[in-house]
Amino acid sequence: MEPRPGAALTGAMVVLTLTTGMVEAVSFLVLGPVFTAVQTGNLLLLGFAVAGEGGLSLAAPALSLGGFAVGAVLGARLESSLEPRGPLRFPGGWFSGGLAAEAALLTVAGLAALRPGAHGAVTVLVATAMGLRNVTTLRVGVPDLTTTVATRSLTGLLAPLGRDGRISADTAGRLRRTAAVAAMFAGGLLGAWLLREGAAASALLFAVAATVPAAAAAHALLRRRENRVPGPGPTH
Repeated sequence: MEPRPGAALTGAMVVLTLTTGMVEAVSFLVLGPVFTAVQTGNLLLLGFAVAGEGGLSLAAPALSLGGFAVGAVLGARLESSLEPRGPLRFPGGWFSGGLAAEAALLTVAGLAALRPGAHGAVTVLVATAMGLRNVTTLRVGVPDLTTTVATRSLTGLLAPLGRDGRISADTAGRLRRTAAVAAMFAGGLLGAWLLREGAAASALLFAVAATVPAAAAAHALLRRRENRVPGPGPTH
């Protein structure tokens, strides 16, 4: 089943963006400093660590980058096999299947986080899940909603203020960009607040692991409702 852009899919992508903020709160504030979804940040942290500046760990960003790479490769293989003509079948097709695999990895990461001193293993598992997530969202291709970065969305919001006519300023685009930026901020804020209030990193990972398939299920339900909406009747 090939997801098509629409209200249902856009809503699911916004929810996934919010979960990224929560995941990165755990990654940076508990496991790090390291990122598991925003690999641009890891490339910079790795460069800083190699230069020996800032007292940064070389292992953490390297583990995250490695896990992310594995997740992206395995995710591409998995979701290709869940295509309509692929050898595997999953309710909801490759989109739901990819998100289910991501949720499974996050659940294992949450279990690993229950053990003291398992930061490296948790980092690898979460980064693998985020690598898989990026394959899923890349295949979907909803404009302005990659779910793991908000830089382009923020730029798309600001550039029209400078009267750049080459960057779309349509209402739908503005809404998607606003939702992407707001969801990323809200997820980071929520994750940081929960950690400050004493929530365990494992609890946040379990929460995200439950939210991801819930977003997929809600998308499938809303899409069925969208498809049942009758079109305009014949005119005479």
